[in-house]
Amino acid sequence: MALTKAPLLEKRYGEEEEEKEKKKGGFWNKLVDVEEVKTQFMFSVPMIITTLAYYAITLVSVMFAGHLGELELAASTLANSWATVSGLALVTGLSGALETLCGQAYGAKLYRMLGIYLQSSIIISFFFSIIISFVWFYSEPILLLLHQKPQVAKMTAIYLRYFIPGLFAYAMLQCMLRFLQTQTVVTHLVICSVAPLAIQVGLCYVIVFHTVLGFKGAALSAAISLWISVLMLGLYINYSDKFKYTWQGLSMESFEHVLPSMKLAIPSAVMVCLEFSAFELLVLLAGLMPNSVESTSLTAMCINTEAVALMITYGFSAAVSTRVSNELGAGNADRAKNAVAVTLKLSIFLALAVVLCLLFGHNLWASAFTNSPVIMKDFASMTPFLAISMLFDSVQVVLSGVARGCGWQVFAAWTNLVAFYVIGMPIAVFTGFKLQLYARGLWIGIICGLFCQAGILLLITLRTDWVKLELSVNKDRENTVLA
Repeated sequence: MALTKAPLLEKRYGEEEEEKEKKKGGFWNKLVDVEEVKTQFMFSVPMIITTLAYYAITLVSVMFAGHLGELELAASTLANSWATVSGLALVTGLSGALETLCGQAYGAKLYRMLGIYLQSSIIISFFFSIIISFVWFYSEPILLLLHQKPQVAKMTAIYLRYFIPGLFAYAMLQCMLRFLQTQTVVTHLVICSVAPLAIQVGLCYVIVFHTVLGFKGAALSAAISLWISVLMLGLYINYSDKFKYTWQGLSMESFEHVLPSMKLAIPSAVMVCLEFSAFELLVLLAGLMPNSVESTSLTAMCINTEAVALMITYGFSAAVSTRVSNELGAGNADRAKNAVAVTLKLSIFLALAVVLCLLFGHNLWASAFTNSPVIMKDFASMTPFLAISMLFDSVQVVLSGVARGCGWQVFAAWTNLVAFYVIGMPIAVFTGFKLQLYARGLWIGIICGLFCQAGILLLITLRTDWVKLELSVNKDRENTVLA
């Protein structure tokens, strides 16, 4: 049976030409599929820039707030961590269902369904955002129950209340990003993310240091910048001719797909939240240590550093998720398998480059968060541990992308539960408190969790029968991607 190419690969060479190129390519083509690398980079680089820009919007607020004082640094970092684990990670995970649904629908040429799935996902995300908003508004008593210092808990709650509008913007952004990503429309995402980031830098500076809002303004500026990005992307999707087949306007049909879509959205959210929660739980544990303000600031800085590295390699995760889902939808199992192998190599190489930058430039990076020489010295001692965790993270983020592309969200969720909460967190508590390694001990636990997570996902990927995956997708192509 002849294989049909996914839209993502329309510009690639034919099979015979690819074989000729491989023979000409010599050593490099034997090491890695050069054409696949080119395709991956054309997709990944814009996604890396976009992901970093959106992450930086909230990070800029933390940086400006941190320069108001140590209490403000502790509160803003805790607020950012709490917002991530209790809200941003959840809506990001919910939108992950679109990577399976829209990706496979696009590969199977069910173009109209992409717009329907987008609307269904936005409805789901908005519903959960309303619930999260109440949690954020009353977060102070929750943080006090978690034994956070009263002053830090109060300031954290204030920050979160002013960031609530940003939650709804972030939820819409994640859905629109997945919608565009699965169609490999990534260049315009750079403009719609970098421009709001540039606005955020100036806006946050003015509001924090030159208005009465001060600390509150840091959160509010991030929310405003995210809504600017939503407006830019919404106008682009609605008026661009590129989406005349995949976006045909609002439809009541989307409500029919809300509950079926949740079969993937909920496991996808659990999958993401379990991992994010493990990292953010470290901030809460750091608050229980001696010199809790210093420990909280240091741990949060390490998490933000890890997150930035993750955002860089996430571009490859998005690429492999799209490639796998598109190819499986089009019936090209071999191409999907090849894309996984190439992406893993690229992600590890990029992670090594990031690690080298951190090892030689950790003092410069730390100075962006704090002026405290004590915290900067402690951060330097954490650098080797961060380097190890980044390498494992670069592997798992790609394999998690494979899971989303294949629709393995349930398996990935169970993997994260075992890796982080059965193995990683108990080790973190033991080494951090019992052995009195404190922040270093907490990070040892995370390293163990990441190692187990990457190992389990790699085992699942290697033992996958890609032909059976292809057939299970193809049998539903004439109807919808949903089972």
